[in-house]
Amino acid sequence: MMEDGVHEEKDYEPQTICEHLQYLFALLQNSNRRYIDPSGFVKALGLDTGQQQDAQEFSKLFMSLLEDTLSKQKNPDVQNIVQQQFCGEYAYVTVCNQCGRESKLLSKFYELELNIQGHKQLTDCISEFLKEEKLEGDNRYFCENCQSKQNATRKIRLLSLPCTLNLQLMRFVFDRQTGHKKKLNTYIGFSEILDMEPYVEHKDGSYVYELSAVLIHRGVSAYSGHYIAHVKDPQSGEWYKFNDEDIEKMEGKKLQLGIEEDLAEPSKSQTRRPKCGKGTHCSRNAYMLVYRLQSQEKPNSAVEVPAFLQELVERDNSKFEEWCVEMAEMRKQSVDKGKAKHEEVKELYQRLPAGAEPYEFVSLEWLQKWLDESTPTKPIDNHACLCSHDKLHPDKISIMKRISEYAADIFYSRYGGGPRLTVKALCKECVVERCRVLRLKNQLNEDYKMVNNLLKATGKGDDGFWVGKSSLRSWRQLALEQLDEQDGDADQSNGKMNGNTFSKDESKEERKEEEEELNFNEDILCPHGELCISENERRLVSKEAWSKLQQYFPKAPEFPSYRECCSQCKILEREGEENEALHKMIANEQKTSLPNLFQDKNRPCLSNWPEDTDVLYIVSQFFVEEWRKFVRKPTRCSPVSSVGNSALLCPHGGLMFTFASMTKEDSKLIALIWPSEWQMIQKLFVVDHIIKITRIEVGDVNPSETQYISEPKLCPECREGLLCQQQRDLREYTQATIYVHKVVDNKKVMKDSAPELNVSSSETEEDKEEAKPDGEKDPDFNQSNGGTKRQKISHQNYIAYQKQVIRRSMRHRKVRGEKALLVSANQTLKELKIQIMHAFSVAPFDQNLSIDGKILSDDCATLGTLGVIPESVILLKADEPIADYAAMDDVMQVCMPEEGFKGTGLLGH
Repeated sequence: MMEDGVHEEKDYEPQTICEHLQYLFALLQNSNRRYIDPSGFVKALGLDTGQQQDAQEFSKLFMSLLEDTLSKQKNPDVQNIVQQQFCGEYAYVTVCNQCGRESKLLSKFYELELNIQGHKQLTDCISEFLKEEKLEGDNRYFCENCQSKQNATRKIRLLSLPCTLNLQLMRFVFDRQTGHKKKLNTYIGFSEILDMEPYVEHKDGSYVYELSAVLIHRGVSAYSGHYIAHVKDPQSGEWYKFNDEDIEKMEGKKLQLGIEEDLAEPSKSQTRRPKCGKGTHCSRNAYMLVYRLQSQEKPNSAVEVPAFLQELVERDNSKFEEWCVEMAEMRKQSVDKGKAKHEEVKELYQRLPAGAEPYEFVSLEWLQKWLDESTPTKPIDNHACLCSHDKLHPDKISIMKRISEYAADIFYSRYGGGPRLTVKALCKECVVERCRVLRLKNQLNEDYKMVNNLLKATGKGDDGFWVGKSSLRSWRQLALEQLDEQDGDADQSNGKMNGNTFSKDESKEERKEEEEELNFNEDILCPHGELCISENERRLVSKEAWSKLQQYFPKAPEFPSYRECCSQCKILEREGEENEALHKMIANEQKTSLPNLFQDKNRPCLSNWPEDTDVLYIVSQFFVEEWRKFVRKPTRCSPVSSVGNSALLCPHGGLMFTFASMTKEDSKLIALIWPSEWQMIQKLFVVDHIIKITRIEVGDVNPSETQYISEPKLCPECREGLLCQQQRDLREYTQATIYVHKVVDNKKVMKDSAPELNVSSSETEEDKEEAKPDGEKDPDFNQSNGGTKRQKISHQNYIAYQKQVIRRSMRHRKVRGEKALLVSANQTLKELKIQIMHAFSVAPFDQNLSIDGKILSDDCATLGTLGVIPESVILLKADEPIADYAAMDDVMQVCMPEEGFKGTGLLGH
């Protein structure tokens, strides 16, 4: 096969898909390589090798592409190659039962797609493909002869068959229950000789075919697996198995499918393989069968390769030969190095042991690598065996090897490294410390019993010492951990071993964390480093007990019985008691002065303006909530000193709310105050800004209109900016909660019906609030006692504050039958449907979603553009009941819709 218009140039390189295919065939015929890498051909097609694709679909598209390309060639012998080899013809025949009129629709085919469900033999699948179908009832056929709909029969008649017959076994079917494809792992029997004469209408020739190739799909899932091809050499009759770069010739010129069948599916669902007669095969993984028409003449394999292609092949063969020579040279060098290393080991091995002569220590790991001939020997590195005094650590003796000084001299002269560890390298200080630790470990149990007996006798007078109760309860464990840490210091003494170093930052962080943990007797230290004032946390022990404890904790803080407590802590304790008493007094006074505001009773309402006043004052609801928390728990909360009305104003000092919004959506953000309460608030708190609403009657006689005027007035610009910001926030959220409610019988369970049964129990907002650490100030309120007014809050801080309150006020109360999902504004409706499928076991194509009466149908649209905002409730109506999704096949995967060969060269024509 040659493509017209190819220039025979020395620098020719294949460009088009057909040119790459030509070059691939030339390599297959004349290359010296054991296997051919088709990367150039794959790249020309634009295929992604990391993505699983369907072999049958690839076969159809590639055959169509090849036919279309070759039909445009000038050579008539080339134009019809595909049709001559692979194209057959059948007819859809419809016969009217009334008049017997026969209608034919001719169609060409390049493969026969055979259903395998319910069948065991290939011939049964072919028979079903050609079987007669009855057209009755609503499916009746319109007969042009009868001019009316009549009962009829329809079937496929094979008119002609190609030289190469492709049979595609439909193993991958769509499972409506799960919404995905699945694989049918059922055995199908097929013979090596297939007689198609019984299935052909015109029996005017030979229709005996012999099996030429089998494509195997190994794996149980439709979304993963591995393709293996078995191909028969038409000249020798031998079978070859093609498994990526592994090509294997089958023994005895026989097709063998056993290994692939054994790995087809998990052992728990093994199906017994049916018995196959001679010349037949059974497979549950055979995906495509290729049969070739039998002929007495063997095909001619001596195809002449064009000169320009042969030049490319020879060029590739030259590169391959050079690579082979290079590999052989590398192997030779490796063998020579191995021999030299072997001679060196043989030379020194007898002189390695240290006898009476002087010796040195060398890393055992380095010696093992030196003996390993497969890796180059690095310089000697003994740093990992050093202690903090840069000498040999006694605990590292086990990973060292004592060798003769003669061998050490040769090693260091040839490989370098260090430091050299002679017989005097062992660290005496570490040996002494190690002995002390071991001795303490051995006597720890006895000392523990002794200390317990001594603790039963309380120290008297000045002979006793203060020890923390917590330390006394855990001193044995602390001592053991401390001794183990000292043992472990050997491992951390040096951070180098053959080039690997520990991070200084990591060691500093670990050391800092260890220092933050309380050591023995530090539990009775106050923040100033003195003895704490609480006697409940400590007890007095005898001098003998303290002396024994000091052996294990020599650096522990020491507090004799005559030591005074921390004077600063005593002052702070008195101040704290005074502050608590003061807070209780302030809280009691404020509670008495504003009883209705505290109990949330008899509150005014803008939508139902009270008749007995024309003026109402406004404060932020946040101020009221913080004040109520303080009054309820004055010892745990700081007093609120400022009203903080700046949070309700814009940077220009204008009000951020309209009268209408304060009666509806913004009513959760403000609190209305009676004039009498406002006078008391002005006495008890610092008022930064006065905000009030005044009712005015318009007209002299029979007033017909009432106006409400706010002071300060509304700022229209900032109000509009706030609304825009709120809408933007609702459209740009991430990881927000929405609720999906499944509709049963077209009726939604109302969320406000029987709320005591539907609403999940939760703590009150007040209980959920975490107590702020001492000294932490809320930005909206000045907690200092100086009484200075707080600076005006910024517009950004106000929006952040309002978001907090909006989030709290808009929180949805989940009812039964609803499920909460975390979503983002930029995710698509398709992605949401997949989440819903997991939550409700409803396939995406069975989901009908709506929000506020609006149908959600555009799968590619984002949730933000569809108007789905945080706390939204989406209604889900399923078209039909779906079986439990968890009961689906174990290997079935939840996959996004397939792209197939979209964007590749296969669809370019």
